Amino acid sequence: MTLTGQIKHAAKDALNHLFPDTSFDVSQITVNQTKPEFTGDYTLVLFPFVKLLRQKPDAIGKLIGDYLLEKTTLFSSYEIVSGFLNLTVKDGFWTSFLLNHFCDAHYGEAVKTDRRVMVEYSSPNTNKPLHFGHLRNNFLGYAVSEILKVNGNEVVKSNLVNDRGIHICKSMVAWKRYANGATPEQTGIKGDHLVGDYYVKFNDVYKQEIKQLVQGGMDEATAEKEAPIMKEAQQMLRLWEAGDEDVRHLWKTMNGWVYSGFEQTYKRLGVDFDKMYYESDTYLLGKKIVEQGLQKGVLFAKEDGSVWIDLTDDGLDQKLLLRGDGTSVYITQDLGTAKLKYDEYKLDRSVYVIGDEQNYHVQVLKLILKKLGEPCADGIEHLSYGMVELPTGKMKSREGTVVDADDMLDEMLSLSEKQTEAAGKTEGFTALELEKLYETIGLGALKFYLLRVEPKKKMIFNPQESIDLHGFTATFIQYAHARICSILRKENIPVSPGNIKFQNFVPTQPVLLLEKKLARMLEQYPNILAEAGSELNPSEICNYSFQLAQLFNSFYDEHSIAKAENEEKKQLRLMLIIMTASVLRHGMNLMGIRLPEKM
Repeated sequence: MTLTGQIKHAAKDALNHLFPDTSFDVSQITVNQTKPEFTGDYTLVLFPFVKLLRQKPDAIGKLIGDYLLEKTTLFSSYEIVSGFLNLTVKDGFWTSFLLNHFCDAHYGEAVKTDRRVMVEYSSPNTNKPLHFGHLRNNFLGYAVSEILKVNGNEVVKSNLVNDRGIHICKSMVAWKRYANGATPEQTGIKGDHLVGDYYVKFNDVYKQEIKQLVQGGMDEATAEKEAPIMKEAQQMLRLWEAGDEDVRHLWKTMNGWVYSGFEQTYKRLGVDFDKMYYESDTYLLGKKIVEQGLQKGVLFAKEDGSVWIDLTDDGLDQKLLLRGDGTSVYITQDLGTAKLKYDEYKLDRSVYVIGDEQNYHVQVLKLILKKLGEPCADGIEHLSYGMVELPTGKMKSREGTVVDADDMLDEMLSLSEKQTEAAGKTEGFTALELEKLYETIGLGALKFYLLRVEPKKKMIFNPQESIDLHGFTATFIQYAHARICSILRKENIPVSPGNIKFQNFVPTQPVLLLEKKLARMLEQYPNILAEAGSELNPSEICNYSFQLAQLFNSFYDEHSIAKAENEEKKQLRLMLIIMTASVLRHGMNLMGIRLPEKM
């Protein structure tokens, strides 16, 4: 149990003993870190007890404070300030805490349970490469999965690939018309980029055909429907769903190029998946669910054969589930996938990492499944996140104005190299070590910048700002870690110390202010992990890690380790920085960010 938990339980016991006619629970007790302008480590808020106990807060505080000093071994003193009980924790707690945990590489992790959670993220379309907008999704999905794991859950990372539909037919039609058989091998173009080029080509031609039809006297709305290239794509989709051999062969070929490209990008990003789903496999499941819904009377068909659900009584509208020509829409296959996931894994929770523009879609998906009586509905959760823009503004893939993920990675590595060289930090590294360092710094900067903001908030990504050594960045944290590693090397202590023991450590001297602050912040790490897991919010860990790195810098600027006042102080401070480095590594590893030992 964390110290905050121990204090809450001790306060509950005090209240129940002192006021036996009442009954208090831990949930009624609020404990905060004491504000820096007051004496103490943790503060018990007294105001919630005033009305029930009919006593002044200071009187209640004195009774609780005296009880805690007498009946527990946690506290050395207390102070009452305007309705708050400020408690000072004994130095012995902090030294004992460090001795017990400074070598624990899994500190803060919860006990494993049998709760099974699936986190679905990435979900790319096979008509284009992963673009900059996918990066926040991928990093969020990966980080949330890792956070849920250390909170005791069995986690399945999944990726639903949008490998069918009108979007891929557009790329296929344009490739057939204009590619002259071009392949990634012939052109030297990465497969997903090649297919994406023809998606852009389709839309260029489509616009031109609309323009020509309008010039010929057709109104624009009709021209959009009658443009030959669009009709060709729609016919190709119908042929695909009918199982046409030639169309299916081209589809498999072009998707194969894209998958190869995706695999390379995912490897560079450092994200992975336990299970891949493909909409081409699940859309038929969705159609079957729609048929069953019709039979149950939950859904209804219109004259043109299209199938709908009426959600007007739920404050929504009517939702199309199957087109009149029998082809499915996005939500059709989502119904099938949701059921398949649940049936395969018996999930307690199913987390969808999807942008906030799909809030309505996920709401409707869950509601339809509930009306159809599917048990998977209850576990569906939407981790909704805001879009990321560049300083230049929004991007549109069909117009070819999107920044590809691969290009952004290249830019970040280039920025990392320039910054490192400009700072004169390349001495003593081999060429291979520098290459790895540039990747560690560049990719870490990108991930941290996109994860440090609460998911639901929109944000603008500034590449230059993301890699600032002195800013709210991964680079700042990486440098603090490298600084600790340098200290440990000089003391001949391994960076990951394993079972190192300070056999002769006997605490006799007071724990100084910054020593205690650092120990106190380290002790809070399990609470941060639990909160990040509860909120599905990696920014909690980013903020904590940055603040911990800041506090380490303040501590080290104030207190020498190599020239400590005595051996006891040296050992205490070594334990502090060993644990600081370990917690920084643990937290950043959950984000998929590596911390270098030198930089």
